[in-house]
Amino acid sequence: MTSENQQTEDLTSDALPHYQSLLDGTDWASLGTARRDGGFLPAALSRLLDPDPAVQTRAISELEPVRHQNSFYEATLPVALYVAAILNHPATATVVPDRRTEPERGYPVRAALLDWLGSLAYDADDECLAIGERHFNGDYLDDYPEMRAFRDHRPAFYCAVSPFLNHEDTAVREAAIVAALPLIEHPALTSHRDELGRRVRRLLATSTNRYDRSRCLAALKNWGCDTTALETTADIAERTRHVRGGDWAGGYMDEPPF
Repeated sequence: MTSENQQTEDLTSDALPHYQSLLDGTDWASLGTARRDGGFLPAALSRLLDPDPAVQTRAISELEPVRHQNSFYEATLPVALYVAAILNHPATATVVPDRRTEPERGYPVRAALLDWLGSLAYDADDECLAIGERHFNGDYLDDYPEMRAFRDHRPAFYCAVSPFLNHEDTAVREAAIVAALPLIEHPALTSHRDELGRRVRRLLATSTNRYDRSRCLAALKNWGCDTTALETTADIAERTRHVRGGDWAGGYMDEPPF
């Protein structure tokens, strides 16, 4: 089996290959996922650009085996690179009904892809790494090259996400902000923190999305910022529930997209 490192050794950390090059140039069947080899992935990835948004959303769900149980597999990085590479494709501007807030408005497939990529980034953030290091005596990434590979490519993912930080569509813009937060933990990206912090504060001034707010508030606190003036009564109530062992741990949306 071709290793992930062999498959990605020619990729730089700050630039993405073209999505079609990734699709055609990757030996998907040689890469492992949670359930089987990655032979099913080319068809699923191609469907992300289908003109029918219903087909696109089903294709997103088909990617679950590459991040099953918040884990990384051989196929995870190539799939994530493909998703990042198609973010600016016109086909990702399609919308589908959004059950959560504004069903008449719809939810952009592009925002859903940013959500997917952001969730993956949180699974590899510094907090997750620290937990792993405590359980594996400091050798976590040595035994987990799939996570290491993803973390090494965070600058490339940020380059793909950052053009949407000021997007005119609120759902896309906020999904990009939340996805960018774990990415800029990479040492090469820390210079972007101040600007991203300003965008985070603007999001907190208007958004009522529980997941997005929790991620943004947590990031500001990790950066040493005082968030007292930014927290709402609902934020405080949810934080209190979490501290007291409530049923919400800040790790999911009210409902999945669509």
